[in-house]
Amino acid sequence: MTRRSPTDGGSVRRAATTSLLGIVALLAFATAEAEIFRLTAGGPQSTNLPWVGVIQRVIVPESNARLAALGSPHSIVWREAYGGSLYKWQNTLEAIEIGLADIGWVGAMWEVSKMPLQNVTYNAPFVTDDLGLMLDIFNDLHDTTPALRKAWEDQNQILLGASGVDTYHLLTTFPVNSIDDLEGHKILAPGPSAAWLEGTGAVAVNGGLNTYYTQIRTGVADGVLTILTGAYPYRIHEVAPYVTLASIGAQFNGGLAMNLGTWNRLPVELQQIFRDLGREYSRAMTAEVDARYDRALAAIAAEGGIVTTLSSVERQRWIDGLPDIAERWAAAAEARGHPARDVLAAFMAEFRNRGGAPVRDWDR
Repeated sequence: MTRRSPTDGGSVRRAATTSLLGIVALLAFATAEAEIFRLTAGGPQSTNLPWVGVIQRVIVPESNARLAALGSPHSIVWREAYGGSLYKWQNTLEAIEIGLADIGWVGAMWEVSKMPLQNVTYNAPFVTDDLGLMLDIFNDLHDTTPALRKAWEDQNQILLGASGVDTYHLLTTFPVNSIDDLEGHKILAPGPSAAWLEGTGAVAVNGGLNTYYTQIRTGVADGVLTILTGAYPYRIHEVAPYVTLASIGAQFNGGLAMNLGTWNRLPVELQQIFRDLGREYSRAMTAEVDARYDRALAAIAAEGGIVTTLSSVERQRWIDGLPDIAERWAAAAEARGHPARDVLAAFMAEFRNRGGAPVRDWDR
């Protein structure tokens, strides 16, 4: 369950075009008429967040650089709108769908109705802490699984590169050495993460990163299931100093998407550049999240946080005590016509094919 750091360390290298593509491109460019593409890149949050910041730092500059490296006569004039200046977090899917932005980050984890299949990881916890592996799996799954691609196409867009968040842990006002210690305590676990507490005796409470601190300080909750890269900036360790590394798993949360109308009017060489950059987006984002995770964990410990690791025995007790939330999710999605069991099986198979050993076989 160890997290993996990408081998590129977050640096972005210029992708080399294959010889054949280069020859074909040069022949085409010799007679091609230069075209300027005016594109808008957007994001609902600050560029301080990895999934938005990488768009600004990688996608925008590299697209023109790679066109130039190919010898293409085309170029892009970018308009950039981040920090919610163009659309808010509730409207990421619609913003790309209607072309408010040509390319931007879409939070699929909020789209449980329109994109239920993209929420499979939140319903199959404790798979892996390795965010890079998780995103590799989902980039490949979107290439090979028609139902996953169709979910984006139905919203008039294409996924170029997956994004995600670091593994979830426990921050509490009390020590947790055993699953039994959670009995009767109120734990902040919004949305699908509430199901992760079933069988522990804890009571799930709704909330969000911007409310967790106050909810815990005022006694509304006794702790939270969350990501350290989010917990540390909000100083949650000050009110919930017991940090129990439970390794509930990294999660796929959406990714870099492009409006289909925009995509279809791009020349083939520019489409290939964006395909390549989509994969690099995932790698660069993973490197940044991993680095932030390490810094957050070190800082929490340095600032008085009491960091412990839940024993493998207790962690397995937690996992074994969960109901079959994956099957519950799959049955509900299948009743609405979505092939959820196939997607769940494909996800788990890809994890096993990459050497993973599930601590619970959610697909069996």
